[in-house]
Amino acid sequence: MSTVDQIKDKLTRLEPTSIDIFDDSASHAGHAGVKETGGGHYELSIVSPLFSGKTTMQRHRLVYECLSELMPGKIHALSIQAFAPED
Repeated sequence: MSTVDQIKDKLTRLEPTSIDIFDDSASHAGHAGVKETGGGHYELSIVSPLFSGKTTMQRHRLVYECLSELMPGKIHALSIQAFAPED
């Protein structure tokens, strides 16, 4: 299973209505952190009703909790855009 598929699988517990993941690892090849962890760089956009009424920091924490097993191994860097349906 690819890392993108693993990310999507782990984020299902947030009940997303929309999820987009972009693997930007190729543009960071040779980066020191990538060499050390072997992990990639990803950009995530996710919409979840579980984000309603939460601050940006709280939303990001929920995402990080779901992905903790993949960090810092398979994920070296993650850019997060987390939205509630009403946003």
